Amino acid sequence: MTEKIKIKLNVAGRVYPLTVNSDREEVLQRAARKVQEVIKSLEQNYAVSDKQDVLAMSLLQFATRLEDLKYDSRQYEESLEKLKSMSTTIETELL
Repeated sequence: MTEKIKIKLNVAGRVYPLTVNSDREEVLQRAARKVQEVIKSLEQNYAVSDKQDVLAMSLLQFATRLEDLKYDSRQYEESLEKLKSMSTTIETELL
């Protein structure tokens, strides 16, 4: 059984206390750091003064990446199924 721990994440200048499984702490810390990196990059590269705009732009970047990963995963699965089918056909023909 995984132990629950209390952590605090700093995102966009706010601290969020969370209770999480201990095995997820590192993942959440990395995710929070990545969010901070994206926010900092957007603030440096665009004339954005409103924190809500920066957060919305960050969210859009992450959502786009997620959709890209889903698409890539579907493409991989389709390719794998085609290869399995081809392998089955070849095995059938050889026997």
